[in-house]
Amino acid sequence: MKQNKADKKFYLVREDVLPEAMKKTLEAKEMLERGRVESVWDAVQRVDLSRSAFYKYRDTIFPFHTIVKERLITLFFYLEDRSGTLSHLLTLVASSGCNLVTIHQTIPLQGRANVTLSINTAGMEMDIEELLTKLRRLDFVEKVEVLGSGA
Repeated sequence: MKQNKADKKFYLVREDVLPEAMKKTLEAKEMLERGRVESVWDAVQRVDLSRSAFYKYRDTIFPFHTIVKERLITLFFYLEDRSGTLSHLLTLVASSGCNLVTIHQTIPLQGRANVTLSINTAGMEMDIEELLTKLRRLDFVEKVEVLGSGA
């Protein structure tokens, strides 16, 4: 029995274990999306990939940020308990173009608080990896975890 696309399973896989042809397909797709090349031929030439490999993988591999686009993501934070930290965190999330859906903060204990944010990434102006990097760089953020995403 043949499966249709809706019946396929999806996996989240680290980049370092992907075959080169899949990595190059992602590079070529990005060049096309950003207008850095004019055609598939130009893109595959630049990344040293055959057109047949590109067409084999183009509809089967996607960067993480495109999968979570227009979805809800739940983030869990370990924060230092300092005045203004939550406000600063929320300002960064809002400036990325995300909409806050829910927020939950624990009572701070021993100088630490846990915050869970559910955000809608539909209007996000950067990819999720860039947002996570910016959040992790905040001096009061000890840890950020992606708890999940969904429609």
